[in-house]
Amino acid sequence: MTLTLSTCAGTAPEWQVSEGRTPYPEALAAMAARIAAIRAGTARELVWLVEHPPSYTAGTSARPEDLREARFPTFAAGRGGQWTYHGPGQRTAYVMLDLARPHGAVRARDIRAYVHALEEWLIRALDRFNVRGERRAGRIGIWVAGPGGREDKIGAIGVRVTRWVSWHGVALNVDPDLSHFSGIVPCGIAEHGVTSLHALGIPATMEEADAALMAAWTEVFG
Repeated sequence: MTLTLSTCAGTAPEWQVSEGRTPYPEALAAMAARIAAIRAGTARELVWLVEHPPSYTAGTSARPEDLREARFPTFAAGRGGQWTYHGPGQRTAYVMLDLARPHGAVRARDIRAYVHALEEWLIRALDRFNVRGERRAGRIGIWVAGPGGREDKIGAIGVRVTRWVSWHGVALNVDPDLSHFSGIVPCGIAEHGVTSLHALGIPATMEEADAALMAAWTEVFG
């Protein structure tokens, strides 16, 4: 079941929250249909919030050796990046925007600025839980610093742009089973770990994570 949330009039994107677990192939098909409609001018831009069954997805740069153990179904994602895990307790936000026009501080047709804005979106959402999310040079995603110099990823980013319409997006670890990440080398980075809000001692619900993402959106994308 998909809930459509009301948004401000004008050019604000539509927001949808899917209940239950959306199989990954269904999400790919739905995104492909939506971006075609956005390009045709028959549908609004969309931010779609989902949870998936446990799955490993391979981006266009994924290396076969980084799939350590195929514990769950694997899928070719078609997005940039390497291996990513999706599963219950992780909020995946699929962002479908017409990048041929500006969005807040994101200039038209500037993919680098768009990715930077996705990072900023996650950072500002995490700040609402008093979590300091940070960028790291040469690493995609959002990281949190731990004791002893440890760094763990809490948010993943992977995008695809087709005729200037974006799809795929971000994944925020709210309370996934972190052991599920052991079947892959997440994003090709073996020397660092993964974490979640719950692992950091913050018992946030998925609804609270959604509220943080929605509130942070307008600060970044206008």
